[in-house]
Amino acid sequence: MVPFERNTSFTSRESELKRLRQALFTRNRTAKVAITGLGAIGKTQLALELVYRIRAEHKNCSVIWIPATNKESLEQAYLNAAGQLGISGCEEEKANIKRILRDYLSSESAGQWLLVFDNADDIGIWVNKSTPESDRLIDYLPKSSHGSIIFTTPDKKTAVRLAGRNVVEILEMDEASSRQLLENCLFGQGLLRSQGDATALLARLTYLPLAIVQAAAYINTNGIRVGDYLSLLEEQEEDIIDLLSEDFEDEGRYRDLKNPVATTWLISFEQIRKHDPLAADYLSLMACVDAKNIPQSLFPPGQSRKKETDAIGTLQGYSFIAKQSASSAINIHRLVHLAIRNWLRTEGLLPDWTDRAIARLVEMLEDVGHNNRVTWKSYMPHVNYALSVRHTGENDREGLYLLWKYGLCLYCDGRHREAEAPFEQVMETRKTKLGADHPDKLTSMAYLASTYRNQGRWAEAEELQAIELEICTKVLGPRHPDTLVSMKNLAFIWKDRGRHGDALGLMQTRFDLRQQILGVGHPYTVSTLSTLKAWRGESDQLPVQES
Repeated sequence: MVPFERNTSFTSRESELKRLRQALFTRNRTAKVAITGLGAIGKTQLALELVYRIRAEHKNCSVIWIPATNKESLEQAYLNAAGQLGISGCEEEKANIKRILRDYLSSESAGQWLLVFDNADDIGIWVNKSTPESDRLIDYLPKSSHGSIIFTTPDKKTAVRLAGRNVVEILEMDEASSRQLLENCLFGQGLLRSQGDATALLARLTYLPLAIVQAAAYINTNGIRVGDYLSLLEEQEEDIIDLLSEDFEDEGRYRDLKNPVATTWLISFEQIRKHDPLAADYLSLMACVDAKNIPQSLFPPGQSRKKETDAIGTLQGYSFIAKQSASSAINIHRLVHLAIRNWLRTEGLLPDWTDRAIARLVEMLEDVGHNNRVTWKSYMPHVNYALSVRHTGENDREGLYLLWKYGLCLYCDGRHREAEAPFEQVMETRKTKLGADHPDKLTSMAYLASTYRNQGRWAEAEELQAIELEICTKVLGPRHPDTLVSMKNLAFIWKDRGRHGDALGLMQTRFDLRQQILGVGHPYTVSTLSTLKAWRGESDQLPVQES
Protein backbone atom coordinates (compact mmCIF):
# COMPACT_ATOMS: atom_id res chain seq x y z
CA MET A 1 0.00 0.00 0.00
CA VAL A 2 2.61 2.49 -1.22
CA PRO A 3 1.39 5.57 -3.13
CA PHE A 4 4.52 5.93 -5.30
CA GLU A 5 6.24 3.81 -7.89
CA ARG A 6 9.88 2.96 -7.44
CA ASN A 7 12.18 5.89 -8.25
CA THR A 8 14.34 4.82 -11.20
CA SER A 9 16.60 7.86 -10.67
CA PHE A 10 17.45 6.92 -7.07
CA THR A 11 21.20 7.18 -6.55
CA SER A 12 23.65 5.94 -3.91
CA ARG A 13 22.73 5.98 -0.18
CA GLU A 14 23.84 2.35 0.16
CA SER A 15 25.34 2.82 3.62
CA GLU A 16 22.12 4.39 4.95
CA LEU A 17 20.04 1.61 3.38
CA LYS A 18 22.24 -0.99 5.04
CA ARG A 19 21.87 0.62 8.47
CA LEU A 20 18.11 0.85 8.07
CA ARG A 21 17.82 -2.73 6.88
CA GLN A 22 19.78 -3.99 9.88
CA ALA A 23 17.48 -2.11 12.28
CA LEU A 24 14.26 -3.70 10.94
CA PHE A 25 12.55 -6.98 11.90
CA THR A 26 14.56 -7.59 15.05
CA ARG A 27 13.39 -10.46 17.22
CA ASN A 28 10.96 -10.29 20.16
CA ARG A 29 9.93 -6.65 19.70
CA THR A 30 8.58 -4.09 17.30
CA ALA A 31 11.52 -2.49 15.53
CA LYS A 32 11.28 1.29 15.17
CA VAL A 33 13.69 3.47 13.19
CA ALA A 34 13.58 7.13 12.12
CA ILE A 35 15.09 8.76 9.05
CA THR A 36 15.95 12.41 9.63
CA GLY A 37 17.75 15.20 7.82
CA LEU A 38 17.28 18.59 6.19
CA GLY A 39 14.12 19.04 4.15
CA ALA A 40 14.82 18.20 0.47
CA ILE A 41 17.69 15.88 1.44
CA GLY A 42 15.81 12.79 0.20
CA LYS A 43 14.26 11.12 3.27
CA THR A 44 11.07 10.03 1.49
CA GLN A 45 13.01 8.70 -1.49
CA LEU A 46 15.29 6.71 0.80
CA ALA A 47 12.31 5.18 2.60
CA LEU A 48 10.67 4.44 -0.76
CA GLU A 49 13.73 2.59 -2.07
CA LEU A 50 13.95 0.68 1.20
CA VAL A 51 10.36 -0.59 1.14
CA TYR A 52 10.67 -1.76 -2.48
CA ARG A 53 13.80 -3.72 -1.58
CA ILE A 54 12.09 -5.23 1.46
CA ARG A 55 9.03 -6.12 -0.59
CA ALA A 56 11.28 -7.90 -3.09
CA GLU A 57 12.94 -9.91 -0.30
CA HIS A 58 9.77 -10.67 1.70
CA LYS A 59 6.88 -11.47 -0.62
CA ASN A 60 4.48 -11.98 2.30
CA CYS A 61 5.35 -8.72 4.09
CA SER A 62 2.56 -6.14 4.10
CA VAL A 63 3.84 -2.62 3.51
CA ILE A 64 1.58 0.20 4.69
CA TRP A 65 2.57 3.77 3.84
CA ILE A 66 0.91 6.57 5.80
CA PRO A 67 1.47 10.28 5.03
CA ALA A 68 1.73 11.94 8.44
CA THR A 69 1.86 15.58 7.40
CA ASN A 70 -1.45 16.35 9.16
CA LYS A 71 -4.31 14.64 10.96
CA GLU A 72 -6.58 14.63 7.91
CA SER A 73 -4.18 12.85 5.56
CA LEU A 74 -3.24 10.46 8.34
CA GLU A 75 -6.86 9.53 9.13
CA GLN A 76 -7.59 8.94 5.44
CA ALA A 77 -4.52 6.73 5.05
CA TYR A 78 -5.56 4.67 8.12
CA LEU A 79 -9.02 4.24 6.65
CA ASN A 80 -7.65 3.16 3.25
CA ALA A 81 -5.25 0.70 4.85
CA ALA A 82 -7.95 -0.87 7.03
CA GLY A 83 -10.22 -1.21 3.99
CA GLN A 84 -7.53 -2.86 1.83
CA LEU A 85 -6.65 -5.27 4.64
CA GLY A 86 -10.32 -6.23 4.88
CA ILE A 87 -10.58 -5.50 8.60
CA SER A 88 -14.12 -5.81 9.81
CA GLY A 89 -15.77 -2.90 11.62
CA CYS A 90 -13.78 -0.15 9.85
CA GLU A 91 -16.80 0.86 7.78
CA GLU A 92 -18.90 1.79 10.83
CA GLU A 93 -19.55 5.53 11.22
CA LYS A 94 -18.05 5.98 14.70
CA ALA A 95 -15.32 3.39 14.35
CA ASN A 96 -11.92 4.28 15.82
CA ILE A 97 -9.87 3.36 12.75
CA LYS A 98 -6.52 3.95 14.44
CA ARG A 99 -7.39 1.53 17.25
CA ILE A 100 -8.78 -1.03 14.82
CA LEU A 101 -5.63 -1.00 12.66
CA ARG A 102 -3.36 -1.06 15.73
CA ASP A 103 -5.14 -4.10 17.19
CA TYR A 104 -5.12 -5.91 13.87
CA LEU A 105 -1.39 -5.40 13.25
CA SER A 106 -0.62 -6.36 16.85
CA SER A 107 -2.21 -9.78 16.36
CA GLU A 108 -0.33 -12.85 15.19
CA SER A 109 -2.72 -13.31 12.28
CA ALA A 110 -1.48 -10.10 10.66
CA GLY A 111 1.83 -11.77 9.78
CA GLN A 112 4.88 -9.72 8.84
CA TRP A 113 4.34 -6.02 8.19
CA LEU A 114 6.20 -2.76 7.68
CA LEU A 115 4.51 0.52 8.63
CA VAL A 116 5.91 3.80 7.22
CA PHE A 117 4.93 7.17 8.67
CA ASP A 118 6.24 9.65 6.10
CA ASN A 119 6.74 13.33 6.99
CA ALA A 120 6.14 13.02 10.72
CA ASP A 121 6.87 16.73 11.06
CA ASP A 122 4.52 17.73 13.87
CA ILE A 123 5.44 16.12 17.18
CA GLY A 124 2.27 17.64 18.62
CA ILE A 125 -0.02 15.09 16.95
CA TRP A 126 2.08 12.28 18.41
CA VAL A 127 2.58 13.32 22.02
CA ASN A 128 0.35 16.35 22.54
CA LYS A 129 0.26 16.95 26.30
CA SER A 130 -2.91 19.01 26.09
CA THR A 131 -5.00 16.04 24.90
CA PRO A 132 -5.93 12.83 26.74
CA GLU A 133 -3.42 10.00 26.33
CA SER A 134 -6.05 7.99 24.49
CA ASP A 135 -5.95 10.56 21.65
CA ARG A 136 -2.16 10.62 21.23
CA LEU A 137 -1.02 9.03 17.99
CA ILE A 138 1.95 7.40 19.69
CA ASP A 139 -0.54 5.28 21.67
CA TYR A 140 -1.88 3.78 18.43
CA LEU A 141 1.41 2.31 17.25
CA PRO A 142 1.03 -1.49 16.89
CA LYS A 143 3.31 -3.89 18.75
CA SER A 144 4.41 -7.17 17.21
CA SER A 145 7.63 -9.15 16.91
CA HIS A 146 6.74 -9.52 13.22
CA GLY A 147 6.45 -5.79 12.55
CA SER A 148 8.65 -2.77 11.98
CA ILE A 149 7.93 0.95 11.86
CA ILE A 150 9.78 3.64 9.91
CA PHE A 151 9.38 7.36 10.53
CA THR A 152 10.70 10.11 8.27
CA THR A 153 10.98 13.56 9.79
CA PRO A 154 13.08 16.70 9.28
CA ASP A 155 13.24 17.17 13.07
CA LYS A 156 15.85 15.14 14.92
CA LYS A 157 14.14 15.84 18.24
CA THR A 158 10.97 14.23 16.90
CA ALA A 159 13.02 11.34 15.51
CA VAL A 160 14.52 10.62 18.93
CA ARG A 161 11.12 10.87 20.64
CA LEU A 162 9.62 8.33 18.24
CA ALA A 163 12.48 5.91 17.62
CA GLY A 164 14.91 6.36 20.51
CA ARG A 165 18.48 5.61 19.50
CA ASN A 166 17.53 4.12 16.15
CA VAL A 167 17.92 7.33 14.16
CA VAL A 168 19.55 7.41 10.73
CA GLU A 169 20.56 10.94 9.79
CA ILE A 170 20.96 11.68 6.08
CA LEU A 171 23.73 14.05 5.14
CA GLU A 172 24.46 15.84 1.88
CA MET A 173 25.25 13.70 -1.12
CA ASP A 174 28.83 13.66 -2.34
CA GLU A 175 29.70 15.23 -5.68
CA ALA A 176 29.90 11.93 -7.57
CA SER A 177 26.47 10.76 -6.40
CA SER A 178 24.81 14.11 -7.02
CA ARG A 179 26.35 14.26 -10.51
CA GLN A 180 24.94 10.81 -11.24
CA LEU A 181 21.51 11.98 -10.04
CA LEU A 182 21.69 15.01 -12.33
CA GLU A 183 22.62 12.82 -15.29
CA ASN A 184 19.80 10.41 -14.48
CA CYS A 185 17.23 13.23 -14.47
CA LEU A 186 18.31 15.04 -17.64
CA PHE A 187 16.55 13.97 -20.82
CA GLY A 188 19.43 14.57 -23.20
CA GLN A 189 23.08 14.07 -22.34
CA GLY A 190 23.86 16.94 -24.70
CA LEU A 191 22.54 19.25 -22.01
CA LEU A 192 25.52 18.31 -19.84
CA ARG A 193 28.33 19.31 -22.17
CA SER A 194 30.50 21.08 -19.63
CA GLN A 195 31.67 19.10 -16.60
CA GLY A 196 32.78 22.38 -15.05
CA ASP A 197 29.25 23.78 -15.27
CA ALA A 198 27.85 20.64 -13.66
CA THR A 199 30.36 20.84 -10.81
CA ALA A 200 29.55 24.52 -10.20
CA LEU A 201 25.78 23.92 -10.36
CA LEU A 202 25.85 21.04 -7.88
CA ALA A 203 27.91 23.14 -5.46
CA ARG A 204 25.46 26.07 -5.76
CA LEU A 205 22.58 23.67 -5.04
CA THR A 206 24.55 22.33 -2.04
CA TYR A 207 24.14 18.77 -3.42
CA LEU A 208 20.50 18.65 -2.32
CA PRO A 209 18.62 15.91 -4.24
CA LEU A 210 15.34 17.83 -4.51
CA ALA A 211 17.12 20.95 -5.74
CA ILE A 212 18.97 18.86 -8.34
CA VAL A 213 15.75 17.18 -9.51
CA GLN A 214 14.02 20.56 -9.71
CA ALA A 215 16.90 22.07 -11.69
CA ALA A 216 16.86 19.12 -14.10
CA ALA A 217 13.09 19.51 -14.56
CA TYR A 218 13.51 23.20 -15.41
CA ILE A 219 16.38 22.44 -17.81
CA ASN A 220 14.36 19.70 -19.53
CA THR A 221 11.21 21.81 -19.79
CA ASN A 222 12.89 24.88 -21.22
CA GLY A 223 15.45 23.12 -23.40
CA ILE A 224 18.41 24.98 -21.90
CA ARG A 225 21.85 23.76 -20.88
CA VAL A 226 23.28 23.36 -17.40
CA GLY A 227 25.40 26.48 -17.90
CA ASP A 228 22.27 28.50 -18.70
CA TYR A 229 20.60 27.40 -15.46
CA LEU A 230 23.79 28.18 -13.55
CA SER A 231 23.80 31.72 -14.94
CA LEU A 232 20.23 32.19 -13.69
CA LEU A 233 21.47 31.40 -10.18
CA GLU A 234 23.84 34.37 -10.44
CA GLU A 235 20.96 36.86 -10.56
CA GLN A 236 19.53 38.96 -7.72
CA GLU A 237 18.26 37.29 -4.56
CA GLU A 238 14.60 37.60 -5.56
CA ASP A 239 15.30 36.11 -9.00
CA ILE A 240 17.09 33.11 -7.48
CA ILE A 241 14.17 32.46 -5.16
CA ASP A 242 11.79 32.74 -8.10
CA LEU A 243 13.82 30.08 -9.90
CA LEU A 244 13.95 27.78 -6.87
CA SER A 245 10.18 28.27 -6.42
CA GLU A 246 9.41 26.96 -9.90
CA ASP A 247 6.90 24.12 -9.51
CA PHE A 248 7.47 20.86 -11.35
CA GLU A 249 5.89 17.45 -11.79
CA ASP A 250 7.34 14.76 -9.55
CA GLU A 251 5.66 11.36 -9.35
CA GLY A 252 7.52 10.63 -6.13
CA ARG A 253 5.90 13.44 -4.11
CA TYR A 254 2.44 14.11 -2.73
CA ARG A 255 0.04 16.07 -4.89
CA ASP A 256 -1.18 18.24 -2.02
CA LEU A 257 2.33 19.36 -1.05
CA LYS A 258 4.41 21.99 -2.81
CA ASN A 259 7.34 20.55 -4.73
CA PRO A 260 9.83 23.42 -5.08
CA VAL A 261 12.86 23.31 -2.82
CA ALA A 262 12.40 26.97 -1.83
CA THR A 263 9.02 26.17 -0.26
CA THR A 264 9.87 22.76 1.21
CA TRP A 265 11.43 24.24 4.34
CA LEU A 266 8.50 26.53 5.07
CA ILE A 267 6.53 23.60 6.50
CA SER A 268 9.35 23.00 8.96
CA PHE A 269 9.58 26.71 9.68
CA GLU A 270 5.89 26.84 10.53
CA GLN A 271 6.38 23.94 12.95
CA ILE A 272 9.28 25.77 14.57
CA ARG A 273 7.21 28.96 14.94
CA LYS A 274 4.43 26.93 16.52
CA HIS A 275 6.49 24.95 19.02
CA ASP A 276 9.59 27.09 19.66
CA PRO A 277 9.07 30.83 19.00
CA LEU A 278 12.56 31.71 20.26
CA ALA A 279 14.09 29.36 17.68
CA ALA A 280 11.99 31.05 14.98
CA ASP A 281 13.28 34.43 16.16
CA TYR A 282 16.87 33.20 16.01
CA LEU A 283 16.30 31.87 12.49
CA SER A 284 14.78 35.18 11.36
CA LEU A 285 17.73 37.09 12.83
CA MET A 286 20.24 34.78 11.14
CA ALA A 287 18.53 35.43 7.81
CA CYS A 288 19.60 39.10 8.13
CA VAL A 289 23.30 38.49 8.78
CA ASP A 290 25.97 36.47 6.99
CA ALA A 291 25.27 32.74 6.81
CA LYS A 292 28.67 31.66 8.17
CA ASN A 293 30.42 31.92 11.53
CA ILE A 294 27.56 33.52 13.47
CA PRO A 295 28.62 34.04 17.13
CA GLN A 296 26.00 32.73 19.54
CA SER A 297 26.43 35.94 21.53
CA LEU A 298 24.66 37.71 18.67
CA PHE A 299 21.36 36.07 19.61
CA PRO A 300 19.23 38.10 22.04
CA PRO A 301 18.85 36.41 25.43
CA GLY A 302 15.82 34.22 26.04
CA GLN A 303 13.82 33.79 29.23
CA SER A 304 16.45 31.35 30.50
CA ARG A 305 19.59 29.55 29.39
CA LYS A 306 17.52 26.41 28.94
CA LYS A 307 15.20 28.21 26.51
CA GLU A 308 18.24 29.41 24.55
CA THR A 309 19.74 25.91 24.49
CA ASP A 310 16.40 24.44 23.39
CA ALA A 311 16.12 27.00 20.57
CA ILE A 312 19.57 26.20 19.19
CA GLY A 313 18.81 22.49 19.58
CA THR A 314 15.57 22.88 17.62
CA LEU A 315 17.34 24.53 14.68
CA GLN A 316 20.07 21.89 14.76
CA GLY A 317 17.39 19.20 14.92
CA TYR A 318 15.93 20.44 11.63
CA SER A 319 19.46 20.61 10.13
CA PHE A 320 18.90 24.30 9.41
CA ILE A 321 22.11 25.16 11.26
CA ALA A 322 25.36 23.47 12.19
CA LYS A 323 27.67 24.29 15.08
CA GLN A 324 31.40 24.61 14.59
CA SER A 325 33.10 22.36 17.12
CA ALA A 326 36.07 24.64 17.77
CA SER A 327 34.42 28.03 18.25
CA SER A 328 30.72 27.13 18.79
CA ALA A 329 29.92 29.61 16.04
CA ILE A 330 26.94 28.71 13.88
CA ASN A 331 26.52 28.24 10.14
CA ILE A 332 23.06 28.36 8.60
CA HIS A 333 22.49 26.36 5.41
CA ARG A 334 22.96 28.74 2.49
CA LEU A 335 19.75 27.86 0.65
CA VAL A 336 17.77 27.86 3.91
CA HIS A 337 19.16 31.34 4.55
CA LEU A 338 17.84 32.41 1.15
CA ALA A 339 14.45 30.73 1.64
CA ILE A 340 13.87 32.29 5.08
CA ARG A 341 14.76 35.73 3.71
CA ASN A 342 12.19 35.20 0.98
CA TRP A 343 9.55 34.10 3.50
CA LEU A 344 10.22 37.21 5.61
CA ARG A 345 10.00 39.36 2.49
CA THR A 346 6.66 37.91 1.35
CA GLU A 347 5.24 38.29 4.87
CA GLY A 348 6.38 41.92 5.01
CA LEU A 349 8.69 41.15 7.95
CA LEU A 350 12.11 41.54 6.32
CA PRO A 351 12.57 45.28 7.06
CA ASP A 352 11.67 44.76 10.72
CA TRP A 353 14.05 41.83 11.18
CA THR A 354 16.80 43.67 9.33
CA ASP A 355 16.36 46.57 11.76
CA ARG A 356 16.47 44.15 14.69
CA ALA A 357 19.68 42.61 13.43
CA ILE A 358 21.23 46.05 12.97
CA ALA A 359 20.16 47.13 16.48
CA ARG A 360 21.66 43.95 17.95
CA LEU A 361 24.94 44.48 16.07
CA VAL A 362 25.09 48.08 17.27
CA GLU A 363 24.71 46.78 20.80
CA MET A 364 27.51 44.25 20.26
CA LEU A 365 29.85 46.93 18.87
CA GLU A 366 29.30 49.50 21.62
CA ASP A 367 32.93 49.17 22.70
CA VAL A 368 35.41 49.06 19.81
CA GLY A 369 39.06 49.10 20.80
CA HIS A 370 42.29 47.15 20.60
CA ASN A 371 41.67 45.26 23.86
CA ASN A 372 38.56 43.48 22.53
CA ARG A 373 39.67 43.21 18.91
CA VAL A 374 39.04 39.45 18.67
CA THR A 375 35.44 39.93 19.80
CA TRP A 376 34.39 42.73 17.46
CA LYS A 377 36.23 41.19 14.51
CA SER A 378 33.89 38.17 14.73
CA TYR A 379 30.93 40.49 14.08
CA MET A 380 32.39 42.35 11.10
CA PRO A 381 31.19 39.98 8.31
CA HIS A 382 27.68 40.18 9.77
CA VAL A 383 27.82 43.97 10.01
CA ASN A 384 28.91 44.12 6.39
CA TYR A 385 26.03 41.86 5.31
CA ALA A 386 23.41 43.69 7.38
CA LEU A 387 24.55 47.03 5.97
CA SER A 388 24.39 45.68 2.41
CA VAL A 389 20.72 44.66 2.78
CA ARG A 390 19.49 47.45 5.05
CA HIS A 391 16.65 49.71 3.96
CA THR A 392 18.01 53.26 3.97
CA GLY A 393 15.64 56.13 4.62
CA GLU A 394 14.72 58.91 7.00
CA ASN A 395 14.54 56.54 9.99
CA ASP A 396 17.85 54.83 9.39
CA ARG A 397 19.66 56.23 12.43
CA GLU A 398 20.66 52.78 13.70
CA GLY A 399 21.91 51.80 10.25
CA LEU A 400 24.00 54.95 9.97
CA TYR A 401 25.41 54.43 13.45
CA LEU A 402 26.29 50.81 12.58
CA LEU A 403 28.02 52.05 9.42
CA TRP A 404 30.03 54.44 11.62
CA LYS A 405 30.96 51.59 13.97
CA TYR A 406 31.94 49.45 11.00
CA GLY A 407 34.27 52.20 9.82
CA LEU A 408 35.82 52.37 13.30
CA CYS A 409 36.37 48.60 13.29
CA LEU A 410 38.13 48.79 9.93
CA TYR A 411 40.16 51.78 11.15
CA CYS A 412 41.24 50.00 14.35
CA ASP A 413 42.11 46.94 12.28
CA GLY A 414 44.48 49.01 10.15
CA ARG A 415 42.30 48.66 7.05
CA HIS A 416 42.31 52.37 6.29
CA ARG A 417 41.45 52.18 2.60
CA GLU A 418 38.36 50.08 3.42
CA ALA A 419 37.41 52.42 6.29
CA GLU A 420 37.41 55.36 3.88
CA ALA A 421 34.07 54.46 2.21
CA PRO A 422 31.96 54.13 5.38
CA PHE A 423 33.49 57.31 6.85
CA GLU A 424 32.73 59.23 3.65
CA GLN A 425 29.14 57.97 3.56
CA VAL A 426 28.58 58.81 7.22
CA MET A 427 30.11 62.28 6.78
CA GLU A 428 27.96 63.14 3.77
CA THR A 429 24.77 61.77 5.37
CA ARG A 430 25.40 63.67 8.60
CA LYS A 431 26.12 66.81 6.60
CA THR A 432 22.78 66.47 4.80
CA LYS A 433 20.72 65.56 7.85
CA LEU A 434 22.48 67.45 10.64
CA GLY A 435 24.20 70.33 8.86
CA ALA A 436 27.80 71.07 7.91
CA ASP A 437 28.69 72.37 11.41
CA HIS A 438 27.25 69.54 13.51
CA PRO A 439 29.78 67.94 15.91
CA ASP A 440 28.96 64.39 14.73
CA LYS A 441 29.72 65.43 11.14
CA LEU A 442 33.02 66.96 12.30
CA THR A 443 34.00 63.71 14.04
CA SER A 444 33.45 61.66 10.89
CA MET A 445 35.40 64.28 8.92
CA ALA A 446 38.34 63.97 11.32
CA TYR A 447 38.43 60.17 11.01
CA LEU A 448 38.22 60.39 7.24
CA ALA A 449 41.16 62.79 7.21
CA SER A 450 43.05 60.34 9.40
CA THR A 451 42.45 57.50 6.92
CA TYR A 452 43.89 59.71 4.17
CA ARG A 453 46.93 60.44 6.31
CA ASN A 454 47.47 56.75 7.16
CA GLN A 455 47.42 55.98 3.43
CA GLY A 456 50.04 58.65 2.72
CA ARG A 457 47.53 60.86 0.91
CA TRP A 458 48.87 63.99 2.56
CA ALA A 459 47.24 66.66 0.38
CA GLU A 460 43.74 65.23 0.84
CA ALA A 461 44.33 64.72 4.55
CA GLU A 462 45.60 68.30 5.01
CA GLU A 463 42.71 69.86 3.10
CA LEU A 464 40.02 67.98 5.02
CA GLN A 465 41.68 68.38 8.43
CA ALA A 466 42.15 72.15 7.91
CA ILE A 467 38.45 72.52 7.09
CA GLU A 468 37.51 70.48 10.15
CA LEU A 469 39.73 72.60 12.42
CA GLU A 470 38.28 75.80 11.02
CA ILE A 471 34.71 74.66 11.68
CA CYS A 472 35.59 73.35 15.15
CA THR A 473 37.18 76.64 16.10
CA LYS A 474 34.17 78.60 14.86
CA VAL A 475 31.43 76.35 16.24
CA LEU A 476 32.96 74.86 19.38
CA GLY A 477 35.56 77.50 20.23
CA PRO A 478 39.38 77.22 20.38
CA ARG A 479 39.37 75.79 23.93
CA HIS A 480 37.00 72.86 23.22
CA PRO A 481 38.59 69.38 23.55
CA ASP A 482 37.54 68.44 20.00
CA THR A 483 39.20 71.58 18.65
CA LEU A 484 42.41 70.71 20.51
CA VAL A 485 42.34 67.18 19.02
CA SER A 486 41.83 68.68 15.57
CA MET A 487 44.86 70.96 16.15
CA LYS A 488 46.99 67.94 17.00
CA ASN A 489 45.85 66.04 13.90
CA LEU A 490 46.62 68.94 11.58
CA ALA A 491 49.98 69.54 13.28
CA PHE A 492 50.98 65.92 12.67
CA ILE A 493 49.91 66.14 9.00
CA TRP A 494 51.98 69.30 8.54
CA LYS A 495 54.98 67.63 10.13
CA ASP A 496 54.58 64.60 7.85
CA ARG A 497 54.47 66.95 4.84
CA GLY A 498 57.68 68.71 5.92
CA ARG A 499 56.02 71.90 7.19
CA HIS A 500 57.92 71.75 10.48
CA GLY A 501 57.57 75.43 11.38
CA ASP A 502 53.80 75.39 10.89
CA ALA A 503 53.53 72.10 12.81
CA LEU A 504 55.55 73.46 15.76
CA GLY A 505 53.54 76.66 15.83
CA LEU A 506 50.20 74.85 15.95
CA MET A 507 51.46 72.42 18.59
CA GLN A 508 52.75 75.36 20.66
CA THR A 509 49.28 76.97 20.47
CA ARG A 510 47.77 73.68 21.59
CA PHE A 511 50.21 73.48 24.52
CA ASP A 512 49.42 77.04 25.61
CA LEU A 513 45.68 76.35 25.57
CA ARG A 514 46.04 73.12 27.50
CA GLN A 515 48.22 74.80 30.09
CA GLN A 516 45.61 77.57 30.54
CA ILE A 517 42.69 75.11 30.73
CA LEU A 518 44.18 72.13 32.56
CA GLY A 519 47.29 73.46 34.25
CA VAL A 520 50.97 72.72 33.70
CA GLY A 521 50.95 69.40 35.57
CA HIS A 522 47.98 67.78 33.82
CA PRO A 523 48.88 64.58 31.88
CA TYR A 524 47.44 66.01 28.65
CA THR A 525 49.55 69.16 29.05
CA VAL A 526 52.64 67.09 29.83
CA SER A 527 51.98 64.91 26.77
CA THR A 528 51.77 67.93 24.48
CA LEU A 529 54.96 69.32 26.00
CA SER A 530 56.70 65.99 25.42
CA THR A 531 55.70 66.11 21.75
CA LEU A 532 56.98 69.65 21.42
CA LYS A 533 60.34 68.72 22.98
CA ALA A 534 60.68 65.73 20.67
CA TRP A 535 59.93 67.81 17.61
CA ARG A 536 62.41 70.52 18.70
CA GLY A 537 65.08 67.98 19.56
CA GLU A 538 65.14 69.32 23.14
CA SER A 539 65.40 67.40 26.37
CA ASP A 540 64.95 69.34 29.62
CA GLN A 541 64.39 72.99 28.79
CA LEU A 542 60.90 74.40 28.34
CA PRO A 543 59.81 75.25 24.83
CA VAL A 544 60.04 78.90 23.79
CA GLN A 545 57.34 80.79 22.01
CA GLU A 546 57.69 80.57 18.22
CA SER A 547 58.02 83.93 16.49
